[in-house]
Amino acid sequence: MRADLEIINEWIKPNSRVLDLGCGQGELLQHLIDHKNVQGYGLEIDPENINTCIEKGIPVLDQDLDDGIDNFENASFDMVIMTHALQQFRRPDLLLNEMLRVGKECIITFPNFGHWRNRIHLGLKGRMPVSEFLPYNWYDTPNIHFCTFNDFEILCREHNINIVQSAAVDSKLRNHWWLNALPNLLSETAIFHVSR
Repeated sequence: MRADLEIINEWIKPNSRVLDLGCGQGELLQHLIDHKNVQGYGLEIDPENINTCIEKGIPVLDQDLDDGIDNFENASFDMVIMTHALQQFRRPDLLLNEMLRVGKECIITFPNFGHWRNRIHLGLKGRMPVSEFLPYNWYDTPNIHFCTFNDFEILCREHNINIVQSAAVDSKLRNHWWLNALPNLLSETAIFHVSR
C-alpha cells in the first residue's frame, strides 16, 4: 500500500464508521473494510469509479461534493476522509467545515504546492509546474485552489480546527522523517488529521 494510505490506515481505529469523499475506485475504503473492519461508505461523481466500487461491493453514493453533504446528520461518522481532492472544490473551507460537522474527525490529503520543485520551476521558467504527480497544464487542471502545507495550517487556525497530527510524503508517496522537518518546503503531499 502507498505510504499516504498506510498513514491514513494507522490513524483510523478499528470498527469505525468512515465516510470517504471522492473515494475513486474504493482502494482505501476496501482496505479499511477488510483490515480495520470499518463500516464504510464512499461518495463519488465519476460513473466508471462508481461502477468499480459497486463491482467490489463497496457502498457508494453518486454525489457532487460541490453541492455539499447536508444529506448527512451531525456526527454520523467517526472519520471522514478526503484524499487528493480538497483543492478541486469551489469552497474547500466550507467543505472542510461540513466534513467536521458530519464526522467527529477528518483526514485530508492534498498536493503541497509549496514544494521546492514547484517554487524553482515557477521562479526559473515563469510557468505553472507540470509533474508526474500533477500532470496537468494550468488550463486543464482539476485543481482550482492551490494550497501549501502552511496555508492549510492557517486555515485550521482561522476556523478553530484542531490539528491532531500531520505528515508529509514525497512524490513516490513515501514518508521520511526529514520531510516532516520542513514539510512546507519538502513534502509533495500533505496529510492532516483534524478535529474540532
